[in-house]
Amino acid sequence: NVTVHIENQQLRRYGGNYSQFETLRLQQMALQQSAYSRQQKEIAHLESFITRFKAKASKARQAQSRVKALEKMERLAPVHIAAGFAFEFREPDSAPNPMMVLEGVDCGYPAPAPDAPPVTILHNLTLSIQTGQRIGLLGANGQGKSTLVKTLAASQEALAGTLRQGKGLQIGYFAQHQLETLRDHESPLQHLARLAPDTREQELRDFLGSFNFRGEMATASIEPFSGGEKARLALSLIVWQKPNLLLLDEPTNHLDLDTREALTMALAQFEGTLIVVSHDRHLLRATTDQFLLVADGTIQPFDGDLDDYRDWLLKQAAAKRNAATAAHSQEDGETPAASTANRRDQRRAEADERQRLTQLRKPLAKELEKVEKRMAVLQQAKAEIDTFMADEASYAEANKAKLMEMLKRQGEVGGELDTLEERWLALQEQIELIV
Repeated sequence: NVTVHIENQQLRRYGGNYSQFETLRLQQMALQQSAYSRQQKEIAHLESFITRFKAKASKARQAQSRVKALEKMERLAPVHIAAGFAFEFREPDSAPNPMMVLEGVDCGYPAPAPDAPPVTILHNLTLSIQTGQRIGLLGANGQGKSTLVKTLAASQEALAGTLRQGKGLQIGYFAQHQLETLRDHESPLQHLARLAPDTREQELRDFLGSFNFRGEMATASIEPFSGGEKARLALSLIVWQKPNLLLLDEPTNHLDLDTREALTMALAQFEGTLIVVSHDRHLLRATTDQFLLVADGTIQPFDGDLDDYRDWLLKQAAAKRNAATAAHSQEDGETPAASTANRRDQRRAEADERQRLTQLRKPLAKELEKVEKRMAVLQQAKAEIDTFMADEASYAEANKAKLMEMLKRQGEVGGELDTLEERWLALQEQIELIV
C-alpha cells in the first residue's frame, strides 16, 4: 500500500499501490511542468527587460533589481520522462499447422542412477498444438509445467512416445536458466552477431538499440549487467530469430516494470503461437485465451478463467484435508459400520460440528461486514475525488493547495481500498474453507 520511487538519485514516497503511483506521478509531473513553463515565461520577461533597459540611466536601478531577482530565483527543473520501453515480435516466416503433435509422450528426467528407473512426471500425453493458439499452463508448483515446456522446446528429451514438429517450426524458448547460457565476457553485439554473422553491424546495433542496448552498452561485456538486463538481452535474441512458437517459462521474473509491460504488450500482438507458464496474472489475462491444467501426472483443458482456477485450488485443498481426516479416523480403528451404529450420537455430533463451524465463521463474518462497510465509505470518497480530478477548474492556480491535498487523499484512499479488497478476498476464502 506504499510505493517508493527511485529517480535521479532521490527517493519519493507515494501512498497506494503501483496503479495509484502511476496516476499520482503523472499528475505531479503535469503540475511540475506547468510551474516550470510559468517560471520560464517569467525569466524570459525579466531577461527581456534587463536587455532593453540596462544601458538606460533612468532604468538602470530597475534593471539591476531584476538581475538580483534572477540570481535569487530558485530554478525549477523541467520534467524529464524516461523514454518508455516498447518492442514488437517480428512477423514469422511461416506458420505450420499443426505446430507440434505429442502421441503417448512421457515427460520427466533420466534415471538418477544406473540401477534406477527414469523419473516420470507426466504420463502418456496426447496433444496437438495448433497454429494461433495462445495457451496458459496452470498447476501447482512441482506438477510438471516447466518439465512439459522443456520437452516441447527439445531442451530435454521425452522419456517415451513420439513428438513430431511441423515443417518450418521455429521455437523461441525463454526460461530463467537460459540466462546462464549467456557469455559474460561477450557484449550484446557479439551475442547477436553469432546469430546473424552476415548482417551489417549497423543493422545489429539498431536492433539492439530498440531493446535499450545503445552506444557503449551494446559493445560492453555483459558481466556487470543486472538480471533484468540479461533477461532483456535473452529476449532480444529470441525476437531476432522470428519464432512462430513461443515457449515462455516465468518470463517476467527478472524484468523491471517497464520491460514487463512491454513484453505483455508485445505478446498480445504476437502473430504466432504461444504457450506460457507464469504466476503473473496480468500477463496471463492479457496474452492467453485458453488454459491447460497440469496436475496428477497429466494435462487436460481447464474450462474457466483465473478466478475459477483459484476456486479449483481451494476445493482441492479442502478435499485433501477431508481425505487426511478420514485416513486418520481409520488409523484409529473406526470402521464405517461403527460410525453408523448409533444414529442419535451421530446426529448429536453433527449438531455439535455445525455449532463449532458457526462459531468459527462468526468472527470472520463480523470482520467481513466491517470491511464491507469501510469499503463503501472509501468508494464514496473515491467517487468524490475522481469527480474533482475530472474537473478542469481543479487545475487552476487558485485551487493548487486543494489539488495537492486531493492528490494526497487519492493515494491514501486508493491504497486503503486495495488493502481492504485483499483482506475481503482472504476472509471470503477462509469462510469458504470452513466446511
